[in-house]
Amino acid sequence: MMPERRYRVLLVPSHVVQYSSPVYREMAKHPQLDIHVAYCSLQGAESGEDADFGREVKWDVPLLNGYEWTAVPNWAIRPGLGRFFGLVNLGLWRMVRKGRYDAIVLYTGYRYASFWITLAAAKLARTPVIFGTDATSIQIRSGARWKLWFKPFILSRVFHLADGTFACSLAGKEFLKSLGLPSERIGVIPLVADNEWWAARAAEVNRAAMRASWGVPEDGSVVLFCGKLQPWKRPQDLLQAFARADVAGSHLVFAGDGPLAPALESQATELGVRDRVHFLGLQNQTQLPAVYRSADLFVLPSEYDACPVAVCESMLCGLAVVLSDEIRGRREQIDEGETGYIFRCGDVEALATFLRGALADPDRLAAMGAAARRKMDFFSPRTHVRDFVQLLDDTLGSVSANETDKNR
Repeated sequence: MMPERRYRVLLVPSHVVQYSSPVYREMAKHPQLDIHVAYCSLQGAESGEDADFGREVKWDVPLLNGYEWTAVPNWAIRPGLGRFFGLVNLGLWRMVRKGRYDAIVLYTGYRYASFWITLAAAKLARTPVIFGTDATSIQIRSGARWKLWFKPFILSRVFHLADGTFACSLAGKEFLKSLGLPSERIGVIPLVADNEWWAARAAEVNRAAMRASWGVPEDGSVVLFCGKLQPWKRPQDLLQAFARADVAGSHLVFAGDGPLAPALESQATELGVRDRVHFLGLQNQTQLPAVYRSADLFVLPSEYDACPVAVCESMLCGLAVVLSDEIRGRREQIDEGETGYIFRCGDVEALATFLRGALADPDRLAAMGAAARRKMDFFSPRTHVRDFVQLLDDTLGSVSANETDKNR
């Protein structure tokens, strides 16, 4: 048998993401991969303003160990995320041109100058470029609706510049196909959490003590929302559904921060459930396993939330999940009635009905949580890297075949 090919790959993320570091560590251990991560910003590992949380955030788990990385100097006049000229990492040009990489994988997104610097350098160096998206539709989170008219045209042009692309879900693959990309050029590499870390931390949790700190009795039932308290996540739908369900002994916990926090607290009072609704504020990474493990059901009613990793985290901690049908990127993880449920986004009455039925049967809810935990064996850093290597095989094999055809 021919030996498996070893790939030298440069990964270019915009900043340090707590979900990505475990994957990079798994890549670094893989016998077919020689990776180097070129960070355009160290935000995440260092304190930085998170606009969605509305506060400064620094994750409290190690994010820069276990793999080779470089912080590429940013020459932006006003450095920062969310602006095209907020990331101008000129050093990427030399890294790509001189690095003799087999492939460049761009995680920055086309709305940064550094994306185009890297892409141009790779094209001149004749190095294959791969990039993808977690999006599942052309939907926009905010901003003028007229953008929907020309966004498909722009995205199609951008993604056709790649030698290989990837989606984070089957729904994402269908979205890329709708932009005119051939199916064989689209891999599926799900976004994942660090399964071993979450499982180990969940096993250490003292549920009774955590619930006592919230003011929740040990035998009470707890519904959890974990995320940014932003309009597109529709936390108010869950609050209203919880009040309508009116299950005796039930409690609702909001773990997260954002501009809707004051309004939610006021609404809980108006609905007469304030004594059973608990606001924890932003929970850092090491605090989250105890939050998930001390709940019974995770609910995310978002209208815009392509592929939230919180779904993975909750399932790893043994929670059944209820998701809106707009969270298309996590449908593969939901076996209806076994690991969770899906309801129509905005249908508060349907969500209330789900809550009423689920919270009335704690034994079934626990069984669904156990099934959710088992389901996550198929969504891990190991399976992510397996799918990543397959994408490299397919992309670089196709590039090589095209070059051979051109030279004939």
